[in-house]
Amino acid sequence: MSTGSLLAADLAIALLATAGWLAGGVASAARRRRLALGLAVLALLGTLARAVTITALARAGWWFAAEKVVVATPLSLVAVAVAGARLLRPPADIRSAAVPLLFAGYAGSGALLVTVLHGYPVSPGVALLAVAGVAAATVVSWRLLGPRPSRAVSRAAVAVAVAALVTGTGLTAAPEASPAGTHDHEYRQAQPVGEPTKRFTLTAGTATVRVSGRDVAAWAFDGQVPGPELIATVGDVLEVTLRNRDIERGVTLHWHGYDVPNDQDGVPDVTQAAVSPGQEFVYRFRADQAGTYWYHTHSVSDVGVRMGLYGVLVVRPAPVTGVDVTVPVHTLAGLSLPVARTEPVEAGVPVRLRLINTDSTTHRYALAGAPFRVAAIDGSDLRGPTPVAETAVLIPAGGRYDLVFTAPATPVALLVDGRSVWSTGPVSTATGSWPVLDPLSYGTGSPVPWSRFDREFTLVLDRGLDLRGLLPRYAHTVNGAAAPDIPPQVVRLGDVVKFTIVNRSLVVHPWHLHGHHVLVLARDGTPATGSPLWWDSFDVRPGEVWEVAFRADNPGMWANHCHNLPHADAGMMLHLMYR
Repeated sequence: MSTGSLLAADLAIALLATAGWLAGGVASAARRRRLALGLAVLALLGTLARAVTITALARAGWWFAAEKVVVATPLSLVAVAVAGARLLRPPADIRSAAVPLLFAGYAGSGALLVTVLHGYPVSPGVALLAVAGVAAATVVSWRLLGPRPSRAVSRAAVAVAVAALVTGTGLTAAPEASPAGTHDHEYRQAQPVGEPTKRFTLTAGTATVRVSGRDVAAWAFDGQVPGPELIATVGDVLEVTLRNRDIERGVTLHWHGYDVPNDQDGVPDVTQAAVSPGQEFVYRFRADQAGTYWYHTHSVSDVGVRMGLYGVLVVRPAPVTGVDVTVPVHTLAGLSLPVARTEPVEAGVPVRLRLINTDSTTHRYALAGAPFRVAAIDGSDLRGPTPVAETAVLIPAGGRYDLVFTAPATPVALLVDGRSVWSTGPVSTATGSWPVLDPLSYGTGSPVPWSRFDREFTLVLDRGLDLRGLLPRYAHTVNGAAAPDIPPQVVRLGDVVKFTIVNRSLVVHPWHLHGHHVLVLARDGTPATGSPLWWDSFDVRPGEVWEVAFRADNPGMWANHCHNLPHADAGMMLHLMYR
């Protein structure tokens, strides 16, 4: 069983056990003896079963089990001791077992709330608040259901609840240490790159576009979705003028996966101010990285990209030979783009399919009718790619795969999530059962270029209640905090930096660092053995632990975030800063 499955199983068992204790207490108060005992036994078995899941999670990594070991286990032990003792000697009047069973349910509820509302890291303050809640609920139930405790016991229970509440609140509300570094909003100018050899102008504005026979309200560059395809050759100096016609929330251009100088990165309030209606901003950088990239607004990006403010950037090493096709996949107003098209290709002609996932979730791609090689991922060529056939690839949000093949005499089709988007003719092959390529073992390996790391950071991805704003929100968190309160990662120029990225949530987080490509070292403790993978976007699935590294060679302040853009908007964004 995977760690992600263990996380889900542990949560389900905890919910069932807690529900069993609480329902048993209610049945006991109603003098439903058999029902109360049956529910209590099931709850006890569920509570004991958690010992297995918690132990397995602790073996997978302390990140996955911290609050379960520190908070849930002690509360469960006390609950079993109190309720279990009553179950071993069922009283003549089952109603007297109601409070012990309810206490066990409150203990389970407190532990669950710590996991669901706080998560990682373990907080003494939150643990004490859970204890206070359990104690208070138990005292109230005791006084309502009886037999009423003695005055001394009642006072002791109230004192425990109050002390835990006051101490827990104080610890939780205490100001944290200042982050190691400050957010610098001075937009530094990059070094001159020379006179532009290619100029483009993109105008952002509201528009109505036609998709699959329907008129759709969109935000668009130059009135089209996707925006104009920007094509360059290595050595070109690009100048792109961005104009905002009427997007009230502002726009920018972020060159996704392209390691531009910091002041060209297009992150509002970090590298530039957002471009307001009637304003413009000029981007200029040298095209020295061949590969497949894309651009999109980074101003209110969870809305802007979804509404259509994106396009393709391709940098070729030389004039194209053969057929070169870009396939940016997107969902606009519930409709899938691109619209399917057929393009006949003569047998023997080389074909490159540039697959781009511009959505916030993973897509499954399958090429039917011909063997292919994965020539590049995220703009970086792979070493020694071998032909594969009847194999699908999963591309994370923001990711790009280049597939190359020689056109056969028979038709070929590219399918995305089972839907044909590009073909050379009719193909009826079913691809749903095909295995998925694991890029970590694909191609020819080579040694890691570094023997040590100057900086190491661990990012634990989770969900939790964020209380630092004016209004509480349930946020996507990193190390227990949500943007803008996540401390930045501070590095020096030339540092070799290692990230350990842990997903203890139940959803996928496609991770994306601006301004750098990271080298994949390992996943779940298993080293990457295939071609060196220099990625800028990769899926961290529930329960996974990824280790990646890079050299800090692009000074500035860079966004580092989940590229499921609603997750980033809900708190899962931090910054990498050069000191």
